[in-house]
Amino acid sequence: MRIAVLGGLGLQGRAAIADLVASGVEEVTCVDTAPDGAARLADLTDLSRVRFVMPKGAIGPALAGVLADADAVIDLLPQPLMREAVQAAIATRTPLVTTNYAKTIADLAPEAERAGVSIMTECGLDPGIDLVLYARAAKQFDAIASIDSYCGGIPEPKAMAKPLCYKVSWNFDMVLVSQNRDSVMIEDGKRVAVPAARQHDSPFIHEIEVAGLGRLEAFPNGDALHYVEMLPAAKGLRRSGRYTLRWPGWSAFWAPLKELGFLSEDKVPGTSSSPREFLGRLLGPQLQYRPGEKDLCVMRNVFSGLQGGRAKTVTSDLIIERDLASGLFGMSLGVGYPASIVAQMLARREIITPGFLNPLLDVPDEAFFEELAKRGIKVAETVAWD
Repeated sequence: MRIAVLGGLGLQGRAAIADLVASGVEEVTCVDTAPDGAARLADLTDLSRVRFVMPKGAIGPALAGVLADADAVIDLLPQPLMREAVQAAIATRTPLVTTNYAKTIADLAPEAERAGVSIMTECGLDPGIDLVLYARAAKQFDAIASIDSYCGGIPEPKAMAKPLCYKVSWNFDMVLVSQNRDSVMIEDGKRVAVPAARQHDSPFIHEIEVAGLGRLEAFPNGDALHYVEMLPAAKGLRRSGRYTLRWPGWSAFWAPLKELGFLSEDKVPGTSSSPREFLGRLLGPQLQYRPGEKDLCVMRNVFSGLQGGRAKTVTSDLIIERDLASGLFGMSLGVGYPASIVAQMLARREIITPGFLNPLLDVPDEAFFEELAKRGIKVAETVAWD
């Protein structure tokens, strides 16, 4: 089996490569523009099964050459390069896994289907693991009335630093970009749009209690309706929201800054940067983890509905923490492991549906969670009957 990882030297790419090698993949091709690949991976994995490709010039031709020799590919390139990665996969008919949202390249879906190639989109942590949980939960209900989905990366309590109580376990600029993303919720069976400018307003914020951590703040950050529409059992859904989790105080910090334009994408007159870009460069270096500190990826999904005429609630909890031995962040493992698992499924042709796919519909949930458990990532599920 041969699997290529595009952007293999990033935080998530290194986790994916280490897992592919540990899983017995014969050859892993690491595609990245950084020249020090061996040094970055030397302490993580067996380099004898890793081949390095450092593209020069246009990325498209380089990708086509790499993908032509691969059984599957994982796209962890920056989001603006996603289109070129998918186009190369279609041209070479190489199954591809990407962690990015499908809507930005939806126009390529017919091409993928005509080429007979599987393109698994939105397959990381969130979205990704949560969507496979949606599929598993749907089997446990005759009708689903509500879905509340929570996920966030936070520092362990001893690593918190005031005033943000946050540290960077992935691209901090993308953390800021996500706060400029509109959300869609369902309330009383109706679609409710939450513009990014209002996501930190108190009517949309609540807290949840997480065992061992205490109270975490939740604010809307995602399109709940998009995934609900994929679930036949949720046709009569009354409520749904997708929320980001942070330590309490996050929204109180960002709400006034957002109102004052500090997250604006518009260039400041007389400069080459937007306020959001400036904040990323200013704050990012100050919010780095120390070697002995852990990040935590906290996920909770709560499904309520009816089964056999009785009211039922299923709650799935998951916490992924940094591996201090390797230094890999919980966030990196939470994204890299699912991408690796599904890429191997594609390479073994366990998933063969052509076109654009989604974990909610197209990843076999039992096999997926068995593989996650082998890697120490276990979902705790509780069921309550009313």
